[in-house]
Amino acid sequence: MTEVALSTLVDRYLRHLAIERGRAENTLAAYRRDLTAYLAYLDRCDIRSLDLVAATHVSRFGLEPGAQGGQRSAASVARALSSVRGFHRFCLDEGYVAEDVSADTKPPKLPLRLPKAIALDRVEALLEAASGDDPLALRDRALLELLYATGARVSEAVGLNVDDMLEADETQVVRLLGKGGKQRIVPLGSYAKAAIDAYLVRARPGMSTKGPSTPGLFLGRRGARLSRQNAWLIIRARAEQAGLDTEISPHTLRHSFATHLLEGGADVRVVQELLGHSSVATTQFYTLVTADTLRDMYTTAHPRAR
Repeated sequence: MTEVALSTLVDRYLRHLAIERGRAENTLAAYRRDLTAYLAYLDRCDIRSLDLVAATHVSRFGLEPGAQGGQRSAASVARALSSVRGFHRFCLDEGYVAEDVSADTKPPKLPLRLPKAIALDRVEALLEAASGDDPLALRDRALLELLYATGARVSEAVGLNVDDMLEADETQVVRLLGKGGKQRIVPLGSYAKAAIDAYLVRARPGMSTKGPSTPGLFLGRRGARLSRQNAWLIIRARAEQAGLDTEISPHTLRHSFATHLLEGGADVRVVQELLGHSSVATTQFYTLVTADTLRDMYTTAHPRAR
């Protein structure tokens, strides 16, 4: 069996994830960070061949401190070990090793973290904070309305092109490109449609002249496509302007979209399709949120609940 450098094996694994598994760029970047740290750890153990890696090396890697020297969170350890286990499985499947030494390594059990949604009145306060006729206010309102109306991930929203705004059966829809390059079509409510139309007519044309020509729907001050980081900053600034005391992120609007749909009686399978979840089990976390809300309301309102 020809020995191949560990760094070369990692590159081949990442290429496999990109080409054959269709992993998104952000996912690939996370895998690369984890595996770079893993190779550095193996190097400190004086291991430069895959055949010399033992199960104890994999499990001890999970105990390694973080980049700042502190203890890593259970979620960080679980993600890193997932990257390492995937790498070792790939090497076994491709015949680089005769054994998967990571097979019995178990990631730490993560506590159940329910998605954080905010009430409708707080969503409306956030949206109202972006009211105004100047170009940036029109853009921010359109972005916020779209995130809440569609449940789009922030990467999906900033990746939208103008041509992704479509009409199907006299209904305005948006074409979102999700994880793994999967496309889905999501209806756009009247409020979001009005906000986006206002932005497209009264703001985007002027903004587009300030930078390179781009088909991107949402533009920054200099006319380039809006970045994920800038979208985060926009939402944070509008949340502060609205006086919201909890931390608001793009995912807060995604969680609120799903939770409010389920509270309104939407079928979990429909919500799964709208969110672009590959498994309904992921979507079912939101049903726990609505169950908690119903239980709290029952306990508060029913005279014999306590």
